[in-house]
Amino acid sequence: MSLFGKHVFVILACLYCAVSAKAQREMLDSVFRSPERKPFFEKQAMEIGFAPALFLAASAATWGEKKSIREVRNRYLPGFKHTFDNYAQYLPAATTFGLKFAGVKGRNKLLRSAFSYGASVAIMGVLVNGIKYTAKVERPDGTAKNSFPSGHTAMAFANATFMHKEYGLVNPSYSIAGYGTATFTGIARGLNNRHWFPDILAGAGIGILSTQLGYFFIDRIYKNKGDNLNSLPYKRGGASPSFLAIKWGYANATHNLVKNLEINASSKLGFEAGLEGAWFMNKNWGIGGDLSFVSFPITASQLYTPGAEDPAYRNVEFLTQSIGAGNISVGPYYALHIADRWQMMFKAHYGYSFGSRGTISVRSKIQNAPGGQQELAAYRPSNTSRVSTGGALTYKLNSRLGATGYADYHYSNPVFNYTFNEKIVNMGPEFSGRVLMRNNMDYVALGVRLTAYF
Repeated sequence: MSLFGKHVFVILACLYCAVSAKAQREMLDSVFRSPERKPFFEKQAMEIGFAPALFLAASAATWGEKKSIREVRNRYLPGFKHTFDNYAQYLPAATTFGLKFAGVKGRNKLLRSAFSYGASVAIMGVLVNGIKYTAKVERPDGTAKNSFPSGHTAMAFANATFMHKEYGLVNPSYSIAGYGTATFTGIARGLNNRHWFPDILAGAGIGILSTQLGYFFIDRIYKNKGDNLNSLPYKRGGASPSFLAIKWGYANATHNLVKNLEINASSKLGFEAGLEGAWFMNKNWGIGGDLSFVSFPITASQLYTPGAEDPAYRNVEFLTQSIGAGNISVGPYYALHIADRWQMMFKAHYGYSFGSRGTISVRSKIQNAPGGQQELAAYRPSNTSRVSTGGALTYKLNSRLGATGYADYHYSNPVFNYTFNEKIVNMGPEFSGRVLMRNNMDYVALGVRLTAYF
């Protein structure tokens, strides 16, 4: 499996999926349903382990890309430094206990909630510190070798799951608020250059798992599923398919994005990632939006020089940065319910695209060669409007969580600004050091979403 360049925004997207995965169907069966064989995704083992397994698998899948993912942060927000993550990690738990003291009825009474929370934090501490000081992964800022997994993120998601367990049945807004706070805590850990992306994903998974296990063991001691379940004013989900989802997919441009220049470079298969959500007025029609980014890698093996290859480039390697853009758009949605658990959704969006700068640099393959790394060219699509359309097919794992496949088409027509280092690159007399060319930036995105219904 984007702010603006490769993989950073997916932190927003990836971390939020926990809000749905916490649906407490095991408890609700004893209150709202007669005994029957439960679907696979509503079994207790899946309730406990599904979301943590997703995060841990994503952590493993992105491990080899952690340095390139961090490059995005270094390109766009190199000076980011804030400390709100030190406090935000505790906010969901503090709010939960505040609601308890204020007399707002949740899943459990205060004492049992405290026991469950204590067990959760103890499990989380053992898991996080046991892995940290065994793996000894160096932090991206080089300050210590205890980066994996992120303890702040684990604490934030353990606390968010605690809030969800206690008050998510009362109103899904509590779950959304808790996991939203945890999401921004995880984002901040990456933007502050304190953790690699896989550290954050693993921390989220461990945090969720820790609270799930804490409740599992305390429930065995109390021998029931909650003190107040029979009298809890549970808010059932409505018929409208309002949702918030993370998405991750491959992006395939319909043509070479740097084809207009006489250089031996080409754009490759890229990716798209972000958040998408919509509010439905009824079961069919809604209005929503998309906040995402797309990135297309650029490869360059040899810059073109009129007449023949330049022998000066035979012992050098080219370093390229992707062409990317951040996108925001809004528009109508139409949902079609084709079966009990299957749903199709279509959209038409209009929005704005914010281009990001990329470069081609050259570095000598000869060790200790003079000159170091030099920038040969830079490219950037201008900010411009864009239109999008697409469809999605969702299988509802339970009442609040769905797995979605989507296919979207996006079109924009930005002006590409190319700037060359004329001291190095000989582009011929017909070119100047700065070239402006309008070029379509249309692409097809195919991917998956984790969809949280509310």
